[in-house]
Amino acid sequence: MRVGLDMQLARGTATGIGEYALGLFAALSQRAADGSDPFGLEVVRLFSPALDPWRFDRRVLWDQVGLPLAARRERVDLVHCVSGTLPRFSHAALVATVHDVAWLRVQSHTRPYARAYFGAFSLARYRAARAIFVDSQFSHDELLAVAPDLASARVEVAYPGVAHEFSELDRVRDDAVPFVLAVGTVEPRKNLEVVVRALAAIPQVRLISVGPPTPYLDEVRAIARGCGVLDRVEFRGYVPRDEMLSLYARAAVAVAPSHYEGFGYAAAQALCAGVPLLAAAASSLPEIVGSWAPLVRADDVEGWIDALRSLVEHRDAAESHASGVRAAASERFAWRATAAHVAATYAEVMR
Repeated sequence: MRVGLDMQLARGTATGIGEYALGLFAALSQRAADGSDPFGLEVVRLFSPALDPWRFDRRVLWDQVGLPLAARRERVDLVHCVSGTLPRFSHAALVATVHDVAWLRVQSHTRPYARAYFGAFSLARYRAARAIFVDSQFSHDELLAVAPDLASARVEVAYPGVAHEFSELDRVRDDAVPFVLAVGTVEPRKNLEVVVRALAAIPQVRLISVGPPTPYLDEVRAIARGCGVLDRVEFRGYVPRDEMLSLYARAAVAVAPSHYEGFGYAAAQALCAGVPLLAAAASSLPEIVGSWAPLVRADDVEGWIDALRSLVEHRDAAESHASGVRAAASERFAWRATAAHVAATYAEVMR
């Protein structure tokens, strides 16, 4: 069974979907290499180095032309579209991962043509998939809410894995000026502003934001300026992996304040790295975080102030708790379990 993984979004500034693609490819390849895969699985990467996946026109060109051509060239039996978009025509069987339906739920501020393509157009394509993986029960329910006719399709929850570098990370206590770490694209649904507003009441910490910017960054900067904390907020944009791991190693607290997440990589990575975490009680985050970290309503500024202050002022207790849940989180979000589930589904749909 020869499977092609759509790896286009793992190129350049790879965010959560790129992390997913890289982790799944490595885990499936490892199964094939060590003989633990009973299905005769062979996995190949499908990508084009010449196309920038972050330009809309080139993303569409890749999805609808480049990906099917690459699949034909590699003579794959099945294409796993891991980025939430599928080609309209394909000679090979299709499997999809639908990370969320944010384009249909919370992206009304974006350009209409992008909403149409990533929303209704992509939703129509899901009906051609032999199986659909979703990142959480929340995403499962959201998908069926916008496409109830998929209820009879094969829609399976398969939690993404977290790379082993996070579970193996050595924590380093940085007492000089403790910082709160926010990882993720700076866009409205990620709700960075609630952390900025809370920072005004906690003068002993600063905030480091890591992730590609959008026009929302200007809004967050204006809020930080108005709250008098702009000198304590650092927007680093997209950073290399080594720098991101270093930040996780040294952060006093990691935050996931999003209104809408299909999974919440920032939260899962923090749990696996043993970083004290504070997350929003919204979308998939309560499912992913469970009782391992405190949850606060996404827009409850006073709640964020109290919870952040408690984690910062009681750092030893926060570190001890985060360290205690680290092993369980790393096991729950192990790529080997995800790869086993995915490979078995490949075999069943091809059978």
